[in-house]
Amino acid sequence: MIEAVLAGYEADGADLAPRFEAIDSAGLYAPVADFMPKTPARIADIGAGTGRDAAWLAGLGHVVVAVEPVAALREAGRALRPGLDWIDDRLPELSSLRGERFDRLLLSGVWQHLDDPVRAAAMPVLAGLLPDGGVLVMSLRHGPGAPSRPVWPVDVQATAVLAQAAGLRLVHRVEAASVQAGNQAAGVTWTWVCLEKTPPP
Repeated sequence: MIEAVLAGYEADGADLAPRFEAIDSAGLYAPVADFMPKTPARIADIGAGTGRDAAWLAGLGHVVVAVEPVAALREAGRALRPGLDWIDDRLPELSSLRGERFDRLLLSGVWQHLDDPVRAAAMPVLAGLLPDGGVLVMSLRHGPGAPSRPVWPVDVQATAVLAQAAGLRLVHRVEAASVQAGNQAAGVTWTWVCLEKTPPP
């Protein structure tokens, strides 16, 4: 089903790019601002879209990799931000990043597009990209999605349990309204979670 999601984003890319660009990154990440690095850090934005958030973070002095599997969004982002480090890869494999370590992983608006088996495969891969003390920052969507881009229900507690099994500890959880008017009208809400990599006992 991931292929159906990616095909939907590819088909809708021209319409989605300006909508993505209209979102203020600082405002979007306000619910987890305390968990964003205050000093230069290495960050991977997984499902980076047009690179809006990756460019914002790079502008703050971080070293950022923008990971985006949808060519239409990636190419739009390259045209806007040719200086960003772009990678064509996707969950759960993220094979291009294997062996790398990042202080922060960002997964904004992605998890709802993965079904339970893919989530189970993806979480250990994400954990493996973090050093001890590194943090995975995720936004979990609740509510309907576009017909062309399937979504699956997200249970916050189940996500935390999955993370814990991969060595990640829930250190922050906060509910947030959608920043897009269309999603607000559709009743979409979000839960932000921060999951910290803990050393094995």
